[in-house]
Amino acid sequence: MGKFASTGKKIVRALIKGVVTLVLVVFVYATISSVSPIYDFAAPHKFVGPDIYNPYKNLDTAHCWKRANFHTHTRVEGLSNECDHTPNEVLKAYENLGYNIVTFSNHNEQTSHPKGEEYQSNGYEHGYNLFKFHKLTFGADEVEHFDHLLPIWASQKQFQIELLTDDGDIVQINHPLRTPTLTKSQLEQLSGYKLIELDSGKSTENEYWDWALSAGRYSFGVANDDLHYPDRTSKIAVRCNFLCTPSARYEDILQTLSEGCFYSMRVPDYGKGDWEVKREKNRTLPYIKDIRLHDDEIFIRLSEPASHIKITGQGGTTLAECNDSDFIAYKMTETDTYARATAYFAEGEVIYTNPFARYDASKQANPFCVESPKIDIFLTILFNFLLFAICVAECYLIYRVIKR
Repeated sequence: MGKFASTGKKIVRALIKGVVTLVLVVFVYATISSVSPIYDFAAPHKFVGPDIYNPYKNLDTAHCWKRANFHTHTRVEGLSNECDHTPNEVLKAYENLGYNIVTFSNHNEQTSHPKGEEYQSNGYEHGYNLFKFHKLTFGADEVEHFDHLLPIWASQKQFQIELLTDDGDIVQINHPLRTPTLTKSQLEQLSGYKLIELDSGKSTENEYWDWALSAGRYSFGVANDDLHYPDRTSKIAVRCNFLCTPSARYEDILQTLSEGCFYSMRVPDYGKGDWEVKREKNRTLPYIKDIRLHDDEIFIRLSEPASHIKITGQGGTTLAECNDSDFIAYKMTETDTYARATAYFAEGEVIYTNPFARYDASKQANPFCVESPKIDIFLTILFNFLLFAICVAECYLIYRVIKR
């Protein structure tokens, strides 16, 4: 009996030792993956300048509007599947609901477009960290596999954005409301991305977009399904973007996304399970008939009356609003730093325009931050030396646990 008890104790001790070692190994990986430059971020500043950037300056009604979803998951090889359907099946599901453009964004993996190379965006969703700081990158030559397991600090997030912009065409911040460590102060600091995902389902106000815009961090807003279940009506065709672009080829999409000549939209789950109703209603969505800037006045005409339209500016302030109207006009004053419009419709549809923003056209082509934040050499050395010291201590603990 004593022999069995002794054997049992040895097994328990071995299991405890194994668990402790595994936990320490995870800590070591978290420490190593935390390596990052430390940036000296510029202080928040308002958009200023004698000119107003008009993202719709190249609006051509002959090419409007093509419906798109950019955040799309499909079946992939291996064990990390987040969707049971092939790219071709997902594409057909979207086309049946009136979409013209679909790009794929599987996690850390580029997916071939079923229609061929000219439609290939070389996009993917970067990030497998524990805090869901995910980015979508377009036009990447290869997948960037480095990620911080615990991206807590703004410098770590900025470093990830820098890595992706160095290798791709455009970087998008995904689902900010589902990223617990992405704070207001960080959105006031981060730059380098061009797109930010709107309206994750928790809010139609997108106040985090206004945090960044009010701090002089310009970006365009996109609304995507983040699709995993094309066979569920509540998961597909509930977020979308409408691009003024001549085709679904990547070169045309890239130009449109770079200039901002598109708007995003929240769409109800029409029929709530009835696919025929959903398809029919998706063919008759309200849309923007005209949007322009003339003598500093923003004018927007809709295809049908909205129950409420508002213009939002610095600090999320409402600059103008109207009810039961199919148009709104607002003349930006000299103190207005930016202005964006939101239109709410009776059945729950919501349209979001990209922001008009002040800048100096003689110095820059658009209001985006031109320079990356500078690296603080001293703090970078200190931070990474501290990580090295912690890693050494963790490895020593692993050694002690194994030796016992």
